[in-house]
Amino acid sequence: MFWVLLLLPAWAVAGLACLRLCLAAVRAAAVDAHAVGREHALTLYEAAFLSGGPRRVADLTLVSMARQRRLLLAHTGWATVVDPRGRDEMERSVIGAIGPGGQSRIAPVRATAATADPVRSLADRLVGAGLAVPDGARGVAAGVRRVRVAAVTVCALGAAALALPLPADQPRLLIALWFALPLTLTLGCLAITRMEVHPYSHWASPAGQRLVGALVRHADGSADDRTYLTSVAVRGVHAIGEPDLRAAFAHRKEYAVEDYWERRA
Repeated sequence: MFWVLLLLPAWAVAGLACLRLCLAAVRAAAVDAHAVGREHALTLYEAAFLSGGPRRVADLTLVSMARQRRLLLAHTGWATVVDPRGRDEMERSVIGAIGPGGQSRIAPVRATAATADPVRSLADRLVGAGLAVPDGARGVAAGVRRVRVAAVTVCALGAAALALPLPADQPRLLIALWFALPLTLTLGCLAITRMEVHPYSHWASPAGQRLVGALVRHADGSADDRTYLTSVAVRGVHAIGEPDLRAAFAHRKEYAVEDYWERRA
């Protein structure tokens, strides 16, 4: 009966992971219900935050200033201020992050600007409008990962139980069926979440995701500068077309750890 000692943690891991995912989905649904019936035209900064979080806002600001020739982003990874007068609070926070010398590495500028007051105020406004997910409710994507890990854990415990020497009166098929129950729970929870909540977002509520999608569809078919910046806001610096400008952002990985959620966006 040693296999029972493996079955109990399998059930515990599966049940806890599924419970946390369900609670996260309920909180996300509550945020979405808060936004029902509200009209909101997204700005590019808001679209950037909902798509990739604070660092995406900083990236968008850097790219926007660089395209207006008010900031020089060298392919070596340095940012140089050309016009020290920021046109909005986001630009002023970037210029302040570069410092009085007017030149700095892009990575620390990006990190500092992402934690500045303008970005926090933007986040608070989006949360208040029901378009962004509050800090305590950013759990659907993480919950899905936990359930996936739980499913793998159940399989591993089941394999270990089947590898144990068993008495003749305990068929391995019966033991496999016992472990199949928590596995079915995790897989069923993943399937339901994918149908009801997918795509999973760390930043945007379902209402926010719909607005971002509408913004992209509205921009499709045009070739103006706003459409270009919309692509950067939604897809990140990977949407940058200029090789030199893209190279400037490529250097940031040498000086800062790449943000995990941005790579998954």
